[in-house]
Amino acid sequence: MKFVCSKSNLVSSLQIVSKAVPSKTTMSILECILVDATEGVIKFIANDMELGIQTIVDGDIVERGFIALDAKIFVDIVRKLPDNDVTIESDSTNKVTISCEKAKFNLIGRKGDDFTYLPSIEKIDGITVSQFTLRNVIQQTIFSISETDANKMMSGELFEVEGENLKLVSLDGHRISIRKVKLGGTYSNKKVIVPGKTLGEISKILGDSTEKMVNIYFTDKHVLFEFDKTIVVSRLIEGEYFSIDQMLSSDYETKMTINRKEFLECIDRATLLVKEGDKKPVIISVTDGKMELKINSAIGSMDEEIDIEKQGKDLMIGFNPKFLIDALRVIEDETVDIYLVNPKAPCFIRDKDGAYIYLVLPVNFTTVD
Repeated sequence: MKFVCSKSNLVSSLQIVSKAVPSKTTMSILECILVDATEGVIKFIANDMELGIQTIVDGDIVERGFIALDAKIFVDIVRKLPDNDVTIESDSTNKVTISCEKAKFNLIGRKGDDFTYLPSIEKIDGITVSQFTLRNVIQQTIFSISETDANKMMSGELFEVEGENLKLVSLDGHRISIRKVKLGGTYSNKKVIVPGKTLGEISKILGDSTEKMVNIYFTDKHVLFEFDKTIVVSRLIEGEYFSIDQMLSSDYETKMTINRKEFLECIDRATLLVKEGDKKPVIISVTDGKMELKINSAIGSMDEEIDIEKQGKDLMIGFNPKFLIDALRVIEDETVDIYLVNPKAPCFIRDKDGAYIYLVLPVNFTTVD
């Protein structure tokens, strides 16, 4: 095998596929990136058996072939080469030479036959969405995925296709994030649970173009994302996702409309008085025309008022400040509507059209003086 391509093409392609190289594994072949130049294009492939990524690298093939290279060494070498064309070649003994200008590295590769290719997915049952939209809805929901593996369902996100709508749902036991977007066409209904790790890696690879599209295909056990020159295949989480409709009550006793940026900055200031790992709540008091936010910790205390529009009853309620910050940061509206029932019931931050809903459970508190 022998091919030539620019260092910049190599680096960008390796950055994409290395996201599917496991940090720990008992199968050493999975720590490799497969370099496949057997079919007239140069492909890099990585696969940790849950998530697999394949991308095509622009370059010129001199001699076809394939070889597996240790991912960490390969990436580190390429990153530190001069900014010029790179030649990569292997011989029949799996010896690999990487050369650029006056730099030359010799490595021992592994037979490409040992590598597990990505599962073959039939591109039948799919949807199309812009890269910008998909990246946005992932980033606007992924923070609500559970960080522990105690419940497998909470480590993934629900992808629900219903006619011309795509809905993403994530929850971690303390909050729920829901985003809904219109698709460019009408599709058959589908419900799958995609692992959070897969979505996190995809959101880092996707561009912010509204013109470039992503094709997403579903099978019973896998999901395939196809965009630019890259394919990402992931196992799905099997099982029935939580029934969240019963949690999404539209009843409320208090509604406040507040400037999103002002509210976010106020909570952000309050967290200056909370040490990492400390679970001090912010206490919110809603009265006519104003909302008062207080926090009291071992470091000190803070008290701030914000003007609001209020409907309904006065209310005092406590929240984990991080949960409010996470939701407010990803909402793009200038003002937000917040719906409250009582100090022990969830609050809802939602827009009139249902494009987003963020549910946050309150926390118990003792009155802050």
